[in-house]
Amino acid sequence: MPTPMPGPAPSSASYLRSPVGLGRAAAALLGLVIAVDLFAVYAELALYDVTGDLMDGAGGRAVTGRLDDAESLNSLAGGVQSGALIACMIVYLTWFVRVRANAGLFDPSEQSMKPWWAIGGWFVPLVNLFYPRRITVEIWKSSSPLGTHRSQWPVNVWWTLWLLSLLSDRLGFTDYGKADAPDEIHAAAYQLVISDAIDIAAAGLAILVVLRLTRMQHEKALAGPGLPVAV
Repeated sequence: MPTPMPGPAPSSASYLRSPVGLGRAAAALLGLVIAVDLFAVYAELALYDVTGDLMDGAGGRAVTGRLDDAESLNSLAGGVQSGALIACMIVYLTWFVRVRANAGLFDPSEQSMKPWWAIGGWFVPLVNLFYPRRITVEIWKSSSPLGTHRSQWPVNVWWTLWLLSLLSDRLGFTDYGKADAPDEIHAAAYQLVISDAIDIAAAGLAILVVLRLTRMQHEKALAGPGLPVAV
């Protein structure tokens, strides 16, 4: 049951819930995404290398075998990336919903959007290009200590890298899906390396945002007063 902290409180159905556990889990899974992306970069570089040899005129069973191995490794990396992304997305969105709910208690006036947009904003076409950042900024402002303004640069840099990774990923996989000749596969593999490198940077900034926002909410809840806290 919620145990109210001293001071005026909202209705009994509204109380703060700690984001610490979910924040750590989300950060850990973002770290897993980075590790998997590094594996994908290794696979893509192998493909880039062997197609480069083919473009230079190399042939024979050895090169053909390397090409088959590189393509198999890329297929494996793609599957592992999808699994890691789905697992991370589930935990991250659970954390995001929780910090949005807490932000609504910290400062309801700062929240310009309905709580359900914390999930829907990620999936509605076009809207998903700017709503998640907007919600994150509003949560950030509400979670900052009273009378202070915490710089939002981690949110802005993370979101910029995230959008760049989406665009680069779409271009890379589109080119790879259409590639037949060695030079086309070579160019597509290079594009995929760039895409995964950007995704690694975006995931790194996402970890910073998750941990910092989680800490801000935890510290603000401990500072009180006036909000009931679930125990």
